[in-house]
Order: sequence, then structure tokens, then C-alpha cells
Amino acid sequence: MTRENLEDYLFPTLMLVIAVLAWEAYVRLDHVPSFLLPAPSEVIVTLIKDWSTLGASLLVTLTTTFEALLAAIVGGVSLALIFHLWRPLERAFFPFAVVMQVTPVISVAPLLLVYMSSGAAVLVCAFLVAFFPILSNTALGLASADHNLLDLFELYGASPWQQLRLLRLPSALPYFLGGLRIGGGLALVGAIVAEIAAGSAGAGSGLAYRIVESGFRLEIPRMFAALFLISITGILIFLFFTGLSWLLLHRWHDSMRSRER
Repeated sequence: MTRENLEDYLFPTLMLVIAVLAWEAYVRLDHVPSFLLPAPSEVIVTLIKDWSTLGASLLVTLTTTFEALLAAIVGGVSLALIFHLWRPLERAFFPFAVVMQVTPVISVAPLLLVYMSSGAAVLVCAFLVAFFPILSNTALGLASADHNLLDLFELYGASPWQQLRLLRLPSALPYFLGGLRIGGGLALVGAIVAEIAAGSAGAGSGLAYRIVESGFRLEIPRMFAALFLISITGILIFLFFTGLSWLLLHRWHDSMRSRER
């Protein structure tokens, strides 16, 4: 690892440590009550003490997140391929995908509850949030293949299937992975928001329930502990897909090769 790369990780970590220490010092020196702002140490103690409850809720939320993300990957990539192979279908149905993306999920969730169970409504809401970035990025990648290479493929008599398999799909991979990094975080956000909006929180299952419950009971340290779990989970999801992108692209794609210099 080069000195520049080390500094890229060192400075943000140092600033985070300073911010946490300043938070701890402020709470202790100013004697701020925990129901207003708990100290970071109290949040960690609460997280350890209530891990059996918070861990189970985290597992429920993670299950919903990854199920929704998997459905978004399958649906988004499949639909992008269909749109690419049949342009009239893209012109007909892409506006519906845009409408799903720009409609706030918190307004859709109560309607879904009329037709679905609470758990299914949460899953669909999280899917809708993660679906569009994967669809739009993959469709853009399929359309962004080098036109000079396309002319070369046609010159050598390559079939449309060969062009798709050997040129367009590799060209779309960086775009798909970019959409996946966005969609992974949005699936988690969608799951949390939908658990609250769709009423799944009332079932006492996911982390959203723990946040709402803690707020009603003024158990603010537990609320911060649940928020901490959500934040760490989102960061880990982003880092996982960033590492996956590097693993798949660093040997040949300029977006990753340039970072290693």
C-alpha cells in the first residue's frame, strides 16, 4: 500500500476517532442526561447488554435487505437485457420504472398493506428502492459498448448473441457494479423505512421496531445502538460491493487500475 493510499484511510479514521472522543467528553463534562444524548461508551454497553434482542432484529432486517437486493439484481439485469434486445419494449415500460423510482416508498407502503402481509409489503418496498439503480445502470452499460469495437464485430460477422456475450456484457459490468453499490445501500434504507411505514415495526421484528420502541420508552441509548447497527451494516454492504468491484475490474478496467497507481 502506497503512502497516498494509507493517508486516504488514516485521515478519515483519525477524524472519526476525534469526533467520538469529543462526543464522549461533551456528554461527561456537561453532565448531559442519557435520555437526551447518551455517551458513545453507554451506547456500546447497551449494545452488548441488549445484543440478544438487537441481534435478532438485525437478522430480520438483513434478511429482508438481501432478499430484496437479490430480487432487484435478477429483475433489474433481466429487464435491462430485455430492453436492450427489444427497444420498443423499453420505450413502453421504462417510464413505469421511473415512476416507481420517483414515488416515495413511504407513500407506497400503506397501499401495499391493503393487498399484502406486512412482511411481504416491506420486502416489495425495499425491492422497489433498490431495483431502479441496477436497471438503469445495467441498461446504460449495455448501450455504452465501444462503437469501434461494435463495427469490428460486425465486420467479422459476429452474431447479435456473440456481440452481447463477448462485448456488451463485459462493457456493462462496471456500470452494473456501480448500480449494485448504490442498490445495496438503498435496499437497507428501503427495508428500514418500509418497516416503519408499512407497520412491520408493530410486529416487533426488525431494527425499525427497536428504534420506534426505544423512542416511545425514552430508551435513547438503545435507539442509538440500533442506529449504530444500521450504520455499520450499511458501511459493510458498501465495502463488500466495492471490494467485489475491485476484484472483478482491477486487472482490466481503467476505473480500478487508475486507483492503484
